[in-house]
Amino acid sequence: MRTSYYFLIAFIIFFASCKQNDNTDQSAIKSLVQSQVKHVDWSKNAVIYEVNIRQYTPEGTFKAFTDNHIARLKDLGIDILWIMPIHPIGLKNRKESPKSLGSYYSVQDYLKVNPGFGTLDDFKALVNKAHEAGMHVIIDWVANHSACDNPWVTEHPEWYAKDSLGNFASPFDWTDVYQLNYKVPELQTAMIDAMKYWLKETNIDGFRCDVAGMVPQEFWEKARKELDQIKPVFMLAENEDKPKLLKNAFDMNYGWYMHHLMNEIAKGKENVTSLEKYYKLEDSLYSKDCYRMHFITNHDENSWNGTEFERMGEGAKTFAVMTFTIPGMPLLYTGQEVGMNKRLKFFDKDQVDSTQNGYPEFYKSLIALKKSNNLFASGANGGDFKILPLDNKNVFAFKRFRDDLEAYVFLNLSANQQQITVPKGLAGAYNDYFAKGSAVLNEEETVNLEPWGYKVYLRQ
Repeated sequence: MRTSYYFLIAFIIFFASCKQNDNTDQSAIKSLVQSQVKHVDWSKNAVIYEVNIRQYTPEGTFKAFTDNHIARLKDLGIDILWIMPIHPIGLKNRKESPKSLGSYYSVQDYLKVNPGFGTLDDFKALVNKAHEAGMHVIIDWVANHSACDNPWVTEHPEWYAKDSLGNFASPFDWTDVYQLNYKVPELQTAMIDAMKYWLKETNIDGFRCDVAGMVPQEFWEKARKELDQIKPVFMLAENEDKPKLLKNAFDMNYGWYMHHLMNEIAKGKENVTSLEKYYKLEDSLYSKDCYRMHFITNHDENSWNGTEFERMGEGAKTFAVMTFTIPGMPLLYTGQEVGMNKRLKFFDKDQVDSTQNGYPEFYKSLIALKKSNNLFASGANGGDFKILPLDNKNVFAFKRFRDDLEAYVFLNLSANQQQITVPKGLAGAYNDYFAKGSAVLNEEETVNLEPWGYKVYLRQ
């Protein structure tokens, strides 16, 4: 859903509180979430990719995507395909106009597929081909609300929230949907049964759960327990302000704060000092085995706030490198891997602009870096993370290390050339990953970084 506005408000509040606590003992305000979720093995060093079926091909169908793109994405190195909502879209109160295709997140029937995308068998073929390629598939699940003409509205009106006049209530300005009422046990059972249907019928591997924080945590924990009894699943929460969702329900949530911070840095409004504050609080909220998803674009950002090139300019690649090397799992969105610089329509048919411009090779190289060793894996499987203190607040420098493996990342987060002095302890021989060659760093040596330049050094 279009939730970026609300996360931006949370982002502002977050930094206000962070600044207030600069001189506070962080141990006194910790509410550390210890993940009790058993992560499936295939998620531990994975790259996730968001598929917008409607816009992906001229046909906008499951079959066209399956036939033309699964093998390509496998070759790129993608592990998890997150398919945006596959269900029929409500007609009543449809967004934009009655003639538009409507919002994917207005679910008319939880047990059917959107006929515009194809048939149930077409979707099963997509899942099967992805599995044959060694990939996994999760689908977008909208549990917080349904379309205004979902059968539940007439069959079970008591499953919905009402306003003070007894009318069906819509969250925010989402007038094409009605809010579900999770105080009703029968609704919870029906929703979990619908999720079970897709696991059993199509053999998907999990769910990305829309506005997960608006649904009670107890429901998600119950759902996770029952779903895992069918098969071990991977669960992604579109949420960040409720970290405890990662304790027993979800494997991963969104790095929205980090995303908005990257946008602000790109505008010159923030710098490395804010990143240091971010991680100070991050470490007080999440244990190492909580997965965090990082991204420079997604369906909401692209359609509503602009492409990564509009928001980040020449820094787009630099921030992409950042999402692949900081702790967490990187997300790629439809068209990102080909350098698409186009806002895709949200309510109507559009199509990816496959501009290329060397971007497939760039992202293939980034994915290969992530998988070259476990330093950049997600959660407790990845290396430890330490920010390196530099006098230059335009350069974000950090270390990833585990056992005898070490990597050093230097990111110039500005449009000007920057110089840094090699910190003590870094002297040695390295593989300069993007330069595709060896490098020797000496203590107190000066390293030049081009505008928005980036360096990843892997110790030999």
